Amino acid sequence: MARESVKLTENAIRVLNKRYLVKSESGEVTETPKDMFRRVAKNIASADKLYDKNKNTEIAEEEFYRVISSLEFLPNSPTLMNAGRELQQLAACFVLPIEDSMESIFETIKDTAMIHKSGGGTGFSFSRLRPKNAPVKSTGGISSGPVSFMKVFNSATQAVKQGGTRRGANMGILRVDHPDILDFIMCKENDKEITNFNISVGLTEDFVEKAMQGEEYELIEPHTKQPVQKLNAKEVLDLIVKMAWKNGEPGIIFLDRLNKENPTPAIGEIESTNPCGEQPLLPYESCNLGSINLSLAVDEDAKEINWEKLGKTVKIAVHFLDNVIDMNNYPLERISKMTRSNRKIGLGVMGFADMLIKLGVKYNSEEGIIIAEKVMKFILDRATDASLGLAKERGVFPNFEKSIYAKKKNMRLRNATLTTIAPTGSIGIISGCSSGIEPLFALSYVKKILDNERFLEVHPYFEKIAKEKGFYSTELMEKVAGVGSIKDIEEIPADVREVFVTSFDISPSWHIRMQAAFQKYTHNAVSKTVNFPNKSTEKDIKEVYTLACKTGCKGVTVYRDGSRQEQVLNIEKKKEVPALEEEAISKIVPRPRPNVTHGTTTKIATGCGNLYVTINEDEADLPFEVFMQMGKAGGCAMSQLEAIGRLLSLALRSGIEISSIIEQLRGIRCPSPSWEKGGRIFSCSDAIARVIERRLIKAKQKQTPEKELPSGEGVPLSEDKGTIEKAAGSDNGNVKLASEKKTGNIVGVCPDCGGSLWHVEGCMVCRACGYSKCG
Repeated sequence: MARESVKLTENAIRVLNKRYLVKSESGEVTETPKDMFRRVAKNIASADKLYDKNKNTEIAEEEFYRVISSLEFLPNSPTLMNAGRELQQLAACFVLPIEDSMESIFETIKDTAMIHKSGGGTGFSFSRLRPKNAPVKSTGGISSGPVSFMKVFNSATQAVKQGGTRRGANMGILRVDHPDILDFIMCKENDKEITNFNISVGLTEDFVEKAMQGEEYELIEPHTKQPVQKLNAKEVLDLIVKMAWKNGEPGIIFLDRLNKENPTPAIGEIESTNPCGEQPLLPYESCNLGSINLSLAVDEDAKEINWEKLGKTVKIAVHFLDNVIDMNNYPLERISKMTRSNRKIGLGVMGFADMLIKLGVKYNSEEGIIIAEKVMKFILDRATDASLGLAKERGVFPNFEKSIYAKKKNMRLRNATLTTIAPTGSIGIISGCSSGIEPLFALSYVKKILDNERFLEVHPYFEKIAKEKGFYSTELMEKVAGVGSIKDIEEIPADVREVFVTSFDISPSWHIRMQAAFQKYTHNAVSKTVNFPNKSTEKDIKEVYTLACKTGCKGVTVYRDGSRQEQVLNIEKKKEVPALEEEAISKIVPRPRPNVTHGTTTKIATGCGNLYVTINEDEADLPFEVFMQMGKAGGCAMSQLEAIGRLLSLALRSGIEISSIIEQLRGIRCPSPSWEKGGRIFSCSDAIARVIERRLIKAKQKQTPEKELPSGEGVPLSEDKGTIEKAAGSDNGNVKLASEKKTGNIVGVCPDCGGSLWHVEGCMVCRACGYSKCG
């Protein structure tokens, strides 16, 4: 795999094989990482000939190849995936307008589908739509309102998602002065609703000021521009805080602040951002992003930043990103025109936490803040120099005379914006560095892959220091994985504990201060998550919002540990169990098998063929065992079904609540869903759950007395209606054990590899396979 020339971790290779490298029609990988880097460099360098037909592009190609193959700089994922290939769609995200008409709404849905099909994410403002129940003169009817139409967009995204290789992601924004703002704030109270959207409330300066004073503010009907109602601003802000405390949404963005720094106000008003919130865009603009790996800009021996190397990387990266604009095959002509007219690029960073560690600086320290400002100012200054240089060669961006730069001396730029701190979940894995400007999430953690193999992964620099200082051991690394922080582990030297801080060790105010430090020298915005411990209060979150406003942030995304319902265990603390309880637990054993059982066999159609599910009961008519049959014995599917059957039988014999069994199996998805009697069957597991529900719950509910398991084991067969409805409506197979306690910002199960989803940079990312909810 060309490991000798490209320094990649095993995890990086796994992600590249799965998502980035060219594959044959049979799915076999036919490209090495080295080939991919060369493909991208050659394709992007060829843009130079658009400005000089006699240009030798080999020089640029070699520069591009060097910085990306050395992992000093990587463009956003679509560029790595598609440059030099048939699709050639290189942008990560787009913003589309939604006007107050049915034609505009469904035209935008169509455009959205085309963008998602090409692998991009989309951002929208629903603020121009009239509120629900407002009259529609053309039809004599009433409006459905923004939230209703947002659900239509969500369903359209889901349909494309099921057919595509990259999942569509959306940002939905509503102005705080829209009459439907309360519905919008509450629309994701159930985190199973509108799952393909991140949502943010667009705050105005007027609202913020009145919220601080506890005054009322006006709600404006967007169609008539007239005030229709007043609300107490403080109470509205408290509701936003309450929902964010509950499950992390909505986020907030400061709309007036975005437009104050809009470089082309004559072209349009900024109303929305991309899905993670770091890229404010005009309608029909697109993201063109890339990130510099700061961990490689450190001279480790001298413990100093190599400013010369960093400066050279910035210059090459700006050249690269400007070329991407010309090489991109945009999904819509209007997007091509707007993007090329403003030529915005977003150069950002990753590996900042690693940089601080190599410098021996604590993340949550004044010195860390100073370094952040110094590094980002340097990058912005060098990016400005590079853009000025490109403008001399190629000309300023076409909308320059309508921009804020036209009246500034010596600011004839090639690009309307230069810097953005974007999520780097996948490219961070490829680079083997920490994500964006986030602190480390774990120094050591246990990873499980598809075949349930369990192995320990340790942060490479932490492992290096541990071995150099002589305190490394597998047992100690296991201990670190168990607690998520080393601050109280006395076996580790104090100076190491001081520097190797994780997100668990950092107070929310330090997160905001670091975000603000980078925002100070970032043209666009900063994608970052402010982490809160589970015990945090709504007051804590409100204080962070206030600090973000005061320190110049353009938006805030928060996540309180454990607040997502579908959260799973990864980094864990063992629960201390009282001796009597432990003894009781240890005595739970399966009921012995009787000589004779009786039961029923149900045939159900699945996407893999007909599945026969046999459920047997014992002499007391209590469910005892489950058998499945599909195809021939010895096949892969049959072996999996046998394993499921054995575990289900063990659960039934051990008295596990039937609704809990259904909840874990129901809704699990596979690539081959089917229809059975008008209902969708998502997988064999989903089919089994439906049979169990049909035979053991619905059938039993029609019978009279409830039957108790012998000796007080287990639970009655009749179930609470609410529990059954919850089980039947479950849309995932995520395991959630009440007895398990977790730390960190892990928020769900990866739908691709079964690993853990981390709440990172305003998005959900799998560190095992590179999956990102935001595309």
